[in-house]
Order: sequence, then C-alpha cells, then structure tokens
Amino acid sequence: MTAAEPTPVPDLAHIDGTIRIESHPRPVATPIIMDRLRSVYPHHQVFGEFCTVQGYVDAPPRELFDWLSDTRSLEEWTYSLRGFRETDEPGLWVAQDRLGPATEIYTRTVTNADAMTVDYHCAWDQGEHLWMVYLMRVVDAQVVFDRPGSVVLWTNCHHPFYEENPFPDKAPAGRPVWVGDFWDMFSAGHQLELDNLKAIAEYRHSHDLPLTPDWMRK
Repeated sequence: MTAAEPTPVPDLAHIDGTIRIESHPRPVATPIIMDRLRSVYPHHQVFGEFCTVQGYVDAPPRELFDWLSDTRSLEEWTYSLRGFRETDEPGLWVAQDRLGPATEIYTRTVTNADAMTVDYHCAWDQGEHLWMVYLMRVVDAQVVFDRPGSVVLWTNCHHPFYEENPFPDKAPAGRPVWVGDFWDMFSAGHQLELDNLKAIAEYRHSHDLPLTPDWMRK
C-alpha cells in the first residue's frame, strides 16, 4: 500500500510572533527558550490573568470525578464555602462564602463525564450572572504517570469583574471586601484547597470509604 502524501501546510512565516523550526532553527530557538527560563518569576507574570494549580491524588479518577461533580463537595474541601442549599432554579445552589461577612455565593456545576471536567460557575451576591468560573479536570494518573490515582488540574481566569463589583446593589451593606481583593492570594489559597481535596479523598480511599459520602447521595 502506498503511503498517502502529507497534507501541505501553508507558509506561516509572515505571521509575527510565531517561532517554528522553519524560521528559527534549533541554534536560533535555543537561546530564546533559555532566556525564558528564570529561577525567580514575578508573581504577576505567573498569576496575572490565570491561576492554575495541580496535584496528584491517590484515589481512583472516576470516583474522584463523581465526588467533585456534586456541588456540595465544595462544602468539604474548600476553605470557606459552607451551608449549600439548592435554590428554586434546578442545579443552582447558594451557600455562604465566609471570606466576606453575610456573603452569599451562587454555584452551578457543569460536568463532562467523558473528559472528566468539572467546572464550577459561581458569583458572589447574585445567581443571574455566574462569572467566576473554576475549571477543573481529573486525569487518570495511569495514563500520565504510569501509576494508579488521579491528577487534578484547576485553572481560574482573571475576569474583569474581579477588579470591581458589577452588582454593588446586591452586596450586603457595609461589606469591607470584594472577592477580587483576594486575587493575589488565589494561587496559595487554591493550593491549600487542593491539598484539602487530596487529604480527604486519600483518607477515604485508604480506609475503603466511598469518596462521595452517604449524606451527599440523598
């Protein structure tokens, strides 16, 4: 059988900002790459527009995905979200975010079982525009690390509303903080919460307990 001819790729050298082997042979590209490696990175450069944390969890990926897919799991592994109750709108939950006094947070969880993605669409004070989106993916560690367990990837994007509350009329009177005030601490705070997630899941798995507790199945 004759091999098919490779699909021709158009010349992309005219596009500014591209670094490809055709325009930048390895001796040219290597110093560019080396210049981008630093022992110290400014916090804003790393976490200016995106905040990503990741970690390994010694627990089965499908069970971990199922647990995280229930919005109420946030009650267990997040630092400050407590008291979830479902609103009159199916799938929309409201809880207290104890980072702010008298602050309600609304959450809708969007999942894809095939890709094992769990996206929490949230907002302080109101549930009509869920602009705080926390993107999570559970990966089978057997595929990427050649060992049992899970890898959790978690990314948050710096939505412009973090800079200023777009719904000031919905905020509790006299609240001194806005969620965006904490953006510079998101990386450390999210890592703390991911460590919570890991500790809870690994405890349950090592003690032959279901990752999704019985109270959450009701």
